[in-house]
Amino acid sequence: MKIRATVICEQDRHVLLVRKPRCRWTLPGGKVEAGETHAGAAIRELEEETGLAADEVLYLMELLSGSTRHHVYEASVVNLDEVRPQNEIVDCMWHPLDAIHNLKTSDATLRIVKAFQRRL
Repeated sequence: MKIRATVICEQDRHVLLVRKPRCRWTLPGGKVEAGETHAGAAIRELEEETGLAADEVLYLMELLSGSTRHHVYEASVVNLDEVRPQNEIVDCMWHPLDAIHNLKTSDATLRIVKAFQRRL
């Protein structure tokens, strides 16, 4: 079972999505390293992939999708205007929450965003 920290950044009813080369759009996040907390991994992955610094994260949910267990956090970010793709990420975008179904995304991303919308 893969353990993943997944991050939702929301601004004005738009959610931040990232994309690796030749891949679908996903929420920022990645593998939880040995000795790292889920929250710590969420903060680290967000910064590594987008350059954004979270000043705090709020645990939202756990989602099992295939062989991956997602620990999902909402991030409060201090430098929203500085978002840029970094490392293995080739593109970042702010996409309307209510149009997520129009994108090529993973099942997990779609399920997480829909669950997040219900709490707004």
